[in-house]
Amino acid sequence: MSLFQTLSEMIDLRSFSNLWYWIALAVLWSTLSHRILGVPFDMVARARKYGGQPAQDLEDLVRINVNRMMFVVRSAGVWLLGFACFVLSVLATLGFVLSVETAQAVFLLVFPLSLVVLINLKTAQKVIQQEAQDEELYKMMITCRLQIQLLGMLCIFVTALWGMLQNLNIGPLGG
Repeated sequence: MSLFQTLSEMIDLRSFSNLWYWIALAVLWSTLSHRILGVPFDMVARARKYGGQPAQDLEDLVRINVNRMMFVVRSAGVWLLGFACFVLSVLATLGFVLSVETAQAVFLLVFPLSLVVLINLKTAQKVIQQEAQDEELYKMMITCRLQIQLLGMLCIFVTALWGMLQNLNIGPLGG
């Protein structure tokens, strides 16, 4: 038996039984729920509590990020949407039609990202339309964060169920 065979038997490299996949999933959702419209959420709490300069900093950062997001959507939104749909379609086909486990795992990480982008874009559009400031801006950002967290809980649950099903079907020894 070669060294590679021994290591591959001892370290399971399949997606859903790999600890690094689940760590990456947890870090992904932790990061997504901490940065709302590209702004760290602790800035919202600080601005709401102290007002003054922290509130102005938050409004400035939100304005900059929202304007950047809307510029990208106006200039390349259709191309980005087409590319994202292509990638998601390829991953879904490889993963769920052709049963490629790695494609399933990547799809279950990437598809929810597209939903988070849509939530952020919807919130950014509302911020621009309503020219939100102070308490109205804080409420929009808190609502956006809550939506992302609820989506995260649902996606982690679905991914865990799918991963357990795959691990049960394949078996503990990969056979």
